[in-house]
Amino acid sequence: MNDVERHYTRGDLGSRILHALEITGRNVGRLRPEDLLPVDQFHARGRAAVVEVARLAGIQPGWQVLDVGGGLGGPARVLATEMRCQVTVLDLTDEFVRVGAMLTERMDLACDVHFRHGSAEHMPFIDARFDAVWTQHSTMNIQHKERLYAEAYRVLRPGGRLAMHEIVAGPVQPVIYPAPWSADGSSSFLLPASELRELIKGAGFRELAWEDVTQPSLEWFKRVAPVPGAPKPPLGLHLLLGDRAADAIRGQITNLAEQRLQVIQAAFERR
Repeated sequence: MNDVERHYTRGDLGSRILHALEITGRNVGRLRPEDLLPVDQFHARGRAAVVEVARLAGIQPGWQVLDVGGGLGGPARVLATEMRCQVTVLDLTDEFVRVGAMLTERMDLACDVHFRHGSAEHMPFIDARFDAVWTQHSTMNIQHKERLYAEAYRVLRPGGRLAMHEIVAGPVQPVIYPAPWSADGSSSFLLPASELRELIKGAGFRELAWEDVTQPSLEWFKRVAPVPGAPKPPLGLHLLLGDRAADAIRGQITNLAEQRLQVIQAAFERR
């Protein structure tokens, strides 16, 4: 198990999520996508950001979408239900893949959302397999980004879209840890926005849109930050991050407020 997978693996994540759902009155045998919103949208601004990025990239009904680093599959299930896409989630963390597939099955969405354990740097798919490649708060953990975007280019059909909602390094450094994706920075591989933008273009993509959404992301984190001393809700990001959740979210607020981190939404087209 590498450092990234070790950071995210809890060992009992599935049973903890099902227990939290049960005590909040959900029918765990037949879940709805909205039941999991507090835990499976592991990115800034939740479901609203998924819909925004899909529209920004021009995602169309019926498209085959690859969600790279898609975790438990929250965004993938939004794309399947809201945009009527077929989505494959590729994730390095085996527990996320197993639990995501289990939750998706309980939503009766297993025909539309599929899970695959594997690396973004060596994608286990044939050339031109997908209409869109999607990354949402996942590239912070990917060290060799030139490989990531070369692979994204390879598995996309000509004219396919790269849809992104990512955290990048801000003009003020260093980043304060813990962060949601790394406890101490050892598994964090951030690039400044300008460098990331040029790297993607250098991989052969044509830019369609690039938006800085740092401020609304900061406001969102402020709204969802745990209140000191308040009891934890049954279902929340603490199930994914454990005891470090509150410190990671507070650190995220500081990093965004001090411009140590920025958040971007972008869309590119494969030439």
